[in-house]
Amino acid sequence: MNRLLTLLFALGLLAVPTFGQTADGPSGSAPAEYTFRFVADDDMFYIPWNGNGEELDRLIACIAENRAAILDGAVPVEVEGRCSSQSSAAENLAVAKTRSNRVKTEMILRGGLTEACFTTKNLASGGNLVTVRIVIPAGPSEAEREAQRRAAEEAEAERLAAEKRAEAERLAAEREERLAAEEAEAEREAREPVVRIEEPAEPEACAMGLDLRANLLRWATLTPDLGVEWHISDRWSLGVGGSWTSWSWSDKDRRYALWEVAPEVRYYMGAQRRGYLGAMFKAGAFNYKLSETGRQGDILGGGLTGGYILPLGKRLALDFSLGLGCLHADYEKYRVIDGVRVRQGSETRNWWGPVHAGISLKWNLF
Repeated sequence: MNRLLTLLFALGLLAVPTFGQTADGPSGSAPAEYTFRFVADDDMFYIPWNGNGEELDRLIACIAENRAAILDGAVPVEVEGRCSSQSSAAENLAVAKTRSNRVKTEMILRGGLTEACFTTKNLASGGNLVTVRIVIPAGPSEAEREAQRRAAEEAEAERLAAEKRAEAERLAAEREERLAAEEAEAEREAREPVVRIEEPAEPEACAMGLDLRANLLRWATLTPDLGVEWHISDRWSLGVGGSWTSWSWSDKDRRYALWEVAPEVRYYMGAQRRGYLGAMFKAGAFNYKLSETGRQGDILGGGLTGGYILPLGKRLALDFSLGLGCLHADYEKYRVIDGVRVRQGSETRNWWGPVHAGISLKWNLF
């Protein structure tokens, strides 16, 4: 009999038009309300029944639109379950609670919400329904948004105008200060005659005439070095340098002796003619015995030279020079036995690399 009454009641509900206020999520302050119907004496949520499917689709769409705000707690979701078909209030509340949980399960599974998003209320009266209300805060109206946009545009325009005025005032002030400074400078120049002092011309590094030079690096090794340079034009010069030394010690068991002659041609460059390039030829002889074995022979070679002249005054200058090329040496090796040099063989060597280095003091004679 109970099942028959339940079936008749369900058929009667199908004949009744759908009722209840529903919405897809209005922008006003009134809550969006969704109503789901249940069969009397039954707590199952029949979704395709009596419009529940369409109502659930609208609810899920509203949740999707406001999911972030709902999860943050800014938009509350109220769930109200009702049941009045049971014989006692306690049974009605139990069925209403189950119905509310079934609707919340759909929102959790299909809408991505959590239990913390819901505020649940169950009643033992009012039919066999579950009502969901989503309270969406009221936003500004279109007229209010337009007014805010216009106010922001006016404020930005006023700010830009103020910046332009400030920039124009700054430029005008700078122009006035510049004009005042120019007028003051003109008045001062008018009162005080300008005395022009011509700076003395910088001395040329390569003056015409004859130079005497001494390589200070050679002198530092106790090797006297002197040379002359004849400037045949304002760019070209011919020179020759020579070195000679002879030292012995340890009862003549140690010896350091050499002589060299090095002719050179140079071309001076630049407006002041300070830098130069040239070619050098070198010939000489040596006798070194700084250990048990001595070496005595001849050297011959040459290479390219370059340097820079640093004037120290009208007639004095420093000449920094370097030469790269090849030196060929033929020499004999010997030992001193009982004061007599005993030949130990001969060798020939070729050296590629630096063949000259100098820091020379130059004195222009005339």
